[in-house]
Amino acid sequence: MADPDLSRARTWRRLVPLAAAQAFQDGDERWAATLLARARDGHPPGSLPWAVLERLVGLCLIHVLREVEGTFALERADAVLDAAGVDRPTLAWLEELPPTG
Repeated sequence: MADPDLSRARTWRRLVPLAAAQAFQDGDERWAATLLARARDGHPPGSLPWAVLERLVGLCLIHVLREVEGTFALERADAVLDAAGVDRPTLAWLEELPPTG
């Protein structure tokens, strides 16, 4: 039987647009943050999908030295994720997704 935590992580990773992962892998973190924010905005604020993507947006913003905006995004997202008991996404999610090209 499959590990439920692993399958749940796979479900959340499916929210990440492959183009955002590709942009991050190509070193264009600002474009990755933009694509993640667009995907995030397709979900109701405060929902789990929104929180997963909001956290990744925050991490990308911190990566491009927009620490204040990024930290606020992490705080918003982490409150939702922690309340639901969902593991926090990391930048590895963007590094590990297969490139689109």
